[in-house]
Amino acid sequence: MVEKLIYTETTTLEDAIQILDSVGYGVLPVVDTNNTLIGLITDSDIRKAVLNKRLELDGIINKNPIAKDYRLPRKQLINFLRSICRKHLPLIDENNKYVDILILDELEFNTKPNHVIIMAGGLGSRLGDLTKKMPKPMLRVGKKPVLENIITSFSDEGFTKFHVSVNYKSEIIKEYFKDGSEFGVEIQYVEENKRLGTAGALSLIEDEFEHPVFVINGDILTTMNYESLLKFHGENNADMTLCTRTYDYQIPYGVVVSENERIVSLEEKPRYNYSVNAGIYLINPSLLKLLPFNTYYDITDFISLLLEKGYKICSYEISDYWLDIGRVEDYQKAQDDMKY
Repeated sequence: MVEKLIYTETTTLEDAIQILDSVGYGVLPVVDTNNTLIGLITDSDIRKAVLNKRLELDGIINKNPIAKDYRLPRKQLINFLRSICRKHLPLIDENNKYVDILILDELEFNTKPNHVIIMAGGLGSRLGDLTKKMPKPMLRVGKKPVLENIITSFSDEGFTKFHVSVNYKSEIIKEYFKDGSEFGVEIQYVEENKRLGTAGALSLIEDEFEHPVFVINGDILTTMNYESLLKFHGENNADMTLCTRTYDYQIPYGVVVSENERIVSLEEKPRYNYSVNAGIYLINPSLLKLLPFNTYYDITDFISLLLEKGYKICSYEISDYWLDIGRVEDYQKAQDDMKY
């Protein structure tokens, strides 16, 4: 635990500097004699005070620090710090009593500028009764909705800026996630007032992106490494990278191969492998301007358009866990997978 400064009428700047120097983290929590959090002092605060020749300790303390409940999950606290671009966060109890301070190292602090767009506006009709009262992305797998699992998988790697496309029962999604701050991320919502297919909602986003944008379907569970995807995209100078998954299919019958009614071979229950679209994409932002505005448009149409125009689309195979929960049997498999 980081040492704290107990602030009284006799506490001096020298006292603060001595403790700050011994701590070595560049930040010092300040509490009163009842252990109530008063504020923080940082190395930067001290330097500014010296330069401005204002050495009264009371005026140096930052008395309005952002603090969080110490009982919140560590990942959530880390993601929150990333989202506000700070490295330390006082942790308090329900009575504003100081408990500890979370300090990020460089690895934990490293946030990415890329935005993530989650397509969560589908009806989920293939899931039958499961989605009569609940949008598909809000179905729980383990203890969390699918959509929260997606957001967490990105934020754990430092991607904290999200756009979520919503339509069917959108109020449930927005009420749960709000602006994302409770999950340590930033969330903006893209409202689909009509069905826009698997890509049409991208045309509604008004932000001007400067970096490649992740696009992922709202019913995907995966443990893939998004930083590796980003690196692959850059190294291959791709305009768009489409993630694939190997799909293995075995024909349950003997296959007859014939030519001109003459049998030339017989294969017993052959097995075939295909690369299928995994529903995860990385797209250079300039390409989004090619989408027709507010028009039903599937991602397959978009990819075909890009290929016709000569853009470079690369394939990135996912070797990690991946599952699309669009069908009842796949949703049940996800539930079973989360037991272990």
